[in-house]
Amino acid sequence: MAINKDEISLDRDAVKEAAAAFHARGFNCAQSVICALAPALQLDPEVAFDLAEGFGAGMGGMTETCGAISGGIMALGQAGSSGFDAPGSKGATYRLARAYCESFRSKNGSTVCRELKGVGSEAGPLRSCAGCIDDAIDLAIDILTA
Repeated sequence: MAINKDEISLDRDAVKEAAAAFHARGFNCAQSVICALAPALQLDPEVAFDLAEGFGAGMGGMTETCGAISGGIMALGQAGSSGFDAPGSKGATYRLARAYCESFRSKNGSTVCRELKGVGSEAGPLRSCAGCIDDAIDLAIDILTA
């Protein structure tokens, strides 16, 4: 069920603080992002935690797509889905997800966990996990409140 964007209230700093606290407790990047955004999206944070568990460290530790991005895209899906009984919203959600990823890539140079972390690179990391979480939240909030 789509959430009325006018009803979404997000305090950017509070969401980032919550995500940082979750990450400090051992949540992966995807869990940190979606769990911090969950209350504003009428999503149970414990359900969000379980669903996001396999998306950390670039999808199951494979260092592919950044987990923070995955958590943000989960939030966009929760906010924009037309629901189980009327699955017609995926095209719009895909467009938002692509724009979200492109914005993240533009800001950070990549959407790939291993590149962001600098794994196997002499140049070093492009962005820390904490920075990726903050960026993912900023971009999600920008889209959710537009």
